[in-house]
Amino acid sequence: MKRDILDRLNANRENKRLVALVSNTGSGGQTLVYADAPGCGEDLPEELLSQARTALADDRSTIVENDGKQYFIQVHSPPLRLFVVGAVHITQPLVQFAHLAGYSVTVIDPRRAFADDDRFPGVELSNEWPDDVLGRSTLDRRTAIVTLTHDPKIDDPALETVLASDVFYIGSLGSNRTHGKRLARLHENGFSEQQTGRIHGPIGLNIGAKSPAEIAISIMAEITQARRMATPHGGTGSTGSTGGSA
Repeated sequence: MKRDILDRLNANRENKRLVALVSNTGSGGQTLVYADAPGCGEDLPEELLSQARTALADDRSTIVENDGKQYFIQVHSPPLRLFVVGAVHITQPLVQFAHLAGYSVTVIDPRRAFADDDRFPGVELSNEWPDDVLGRSTLDRRTAIVTLTHDPKIDDPALETVLASDVFYIGSLGSNRTHGKRLARLHENGFSEQQTGRIHGPIGLNIGAKSPAEIAISIMAEITQARRMATPHGGTGSTGSTGGSA
């Protein structure tokens, strides 16, 4: 690998930028391809560039042939990220499941009694207001957001911050009634139905979940479904969320 390609690849990794390394398995020539910017390295035919960008979108490395030549498209993806607003009882198992699924997790709750190291050992915690944390974070297509506090003063600013971003999943805890009130507040603040339609609420797949662990499973399942199957915005919800009849 040429030094300039290696340096750029390492810089992309450090900056958590999605990139594909396209290698000609015969000649050894290499090119870095981005989803939203010109590539770096040897010139590639448009069809091959399109194949590389498809691999980026699918988050999957692959081997392809073009004009009788074989290429290895190696996708280098930044870590999946999950921001959880609310250090509540559901959050504890959710963090564990998310880590197992390969997510880097940040739990945000300005209530220090909730978000502490004793309840969340080894987890990245923030006691700042969620809109401040999210406002300075990279909110891309490898990021999911979950709000669990049931407190509009905490959840709503977080939602307002992420609704215009490229995150692939937004979910909020609460019953249909609670979610309806949430949508009304967001609409009053100028958000369109198309924007608020991105919110999965009530949160989680409808599997009849009751306990915090079961609800966490339903949430993680819906996040996985949104990422892998590109489901329409807006979840069917878990009937067992602690939103209950709230």
